[in-house]
Amino acid sequence: MTVLTGCAGDGAAADGAGAEPADAVRRAADALIRAGSSKVGTSMEMASGGTRVVITGAGGFDYGKGHGELRVTLPRDAAGSQEHRPVTELMTPGALYMKDRGAGVPADKWVRVDTTQLSDGNLVTGGATDPLAAAELLRGAQTVELVGEEVFHGVKVRHFRGVTDIARAARAQGASPATRQPLQAAARGFSVTRVPFDAYLDAEGRPRKVSQRFTFSGTAGGGPQGSRGGAPNASGSASAGPGDVTVTSTTVFDAFGTPVSVVLPKPADIYNGKIVTAPPK
Repeated sequence: MTVLTGCAGDGAAADGAGAEPADAVRRAADALIRAGSSKVGTSMEMASGGTRVVITGAGGFDYGKGHGELRVTLPRDAAGSQEHRPVTELMTPGALYMKDRGAGVPADKWVRVDTTQLSDGNLVTGGATDPLAAAELLRGAQTVELVGEEVFHGVKVRHFRGVTDIARAARAQGASPATRQPLQAAARGFSVTRVPFDAYLDAEGRPRKVSQRFTFSGTAGGGPQGSRGGAPNASGSASAGPGDVTVTSTTVFDAFGTPVSVVLPKPADIYNGKIVTAPPK
C-alpha cells in the first residue's frame, strides 16, 4: 500500500492529457488503486426484447484491500413480487456476500457466492459490477478513441470510448490479485469477451464514470435477477441476437479517500440452504 499510494504524482503525470488514449484507459485501474477508496454509485440496465429492468446501488469501496459494500435496489417485480428490500452486498476478493437476497433466505442470514466460480466473474450476476473489476477490465482496452473533454459532477474529465477484452484484461501485467481470478472465470465463461465501453477519466487518470456493455444468451437463466448468482452464458455472436440479453453496467466514482469499512458475516450467519427463484416471465 505504501508503494501504491506514494507514487500518485508520477501516475498523474503518466496519465495526463498527453498520454495515448489506450494507455490512459489501461492505467485507470492503477490510478484508482492509488486513490485508495471512494464512494460509488452503480446502475445496471438489462434489456431483453421489449423488457427493460434497471437495478441501482450505492456504497463505498476500498481498492487497496479489494473490498466494498453496496446497497442494491431492485425494481418492482424484478424478483416476482411488488416490493423488495434493498440487497446489502459485501464484495471481497473471491467472494460476494448478499443479505435480503430473496425468497427462502431467512432475514438474518447471508448468502455467500464464490466469484471465482461464476462464469461471468460477477460482472453482472450481483446486479452491480464490482467497482474495482470495472476498472481492471479496462486493462484489456484495444480500440480506444478520445471523444473529447466534458464536465462531470463539476470535474473536468476526458471521455474515452472503445472496446476492451475480458481475456486480455485477466492476463494484463499489473492486474489486481483481487480481480484477476474472477476475470479469468469470466474470460472462460463468455464466448464473446469483447466489451464496448465509455470511460470518463479526471486529470489524475482516475475513473469518474465507466459504462460497459455485456451481451449474453437470455436462455441460460441467471444474470442479475438470478437467485444464487447463476451466471449468464455469453452469446456466441458479436452482435445481440433475438434471444440475447444486453446489460449496460455503469459505475460512478466520487469522494476519493472516503474511509470504507467492511465487516464480514460470521460463518454461523451464512445460509447454506436452497434459495427459491422467481419463475421467468
